[in-house]
Amino acid sequence: MTHILDAIAAHQDYIYIVVLMIFLGIEVIGRVPSVLHTPLMSGANAIHGVVIIGAIIVMGKAEPDNYVALVLGFLAVILGTLNVVGGFAVTDRMLEMFKNKKAK
Repeated sequence: MTHILDAIAAHQDYIYIVVLMIFLGIEVIGRVPSVLHTPLMSGANAIHGVVIIGAIIVMGKAEPDNYVALVLGFLAVILGTLNVVGGFAVTDRMLEMFKNKKAK
């Protein structure tokens, strides 16, 4: 228990920064108009490609017997890929709503 408290005390500045980023992110996202939601979501999905690249790098630099890093890297690649593909599919579907419908 003291090890955890020492780690928290050593990284207290980082914890404050993360908490402030959470509150700032909630405020920024909450004030985005719905018209801008689709382009922002598309951009966020493109940024998630960085997660996939980072996971591949982690898996490539991990020792062969470090199963935790390999499993977490593999899960990050799978979940990041699902997030990117699913996000672009949803974005494409949302953009279809704005296209003119052809007369039958």
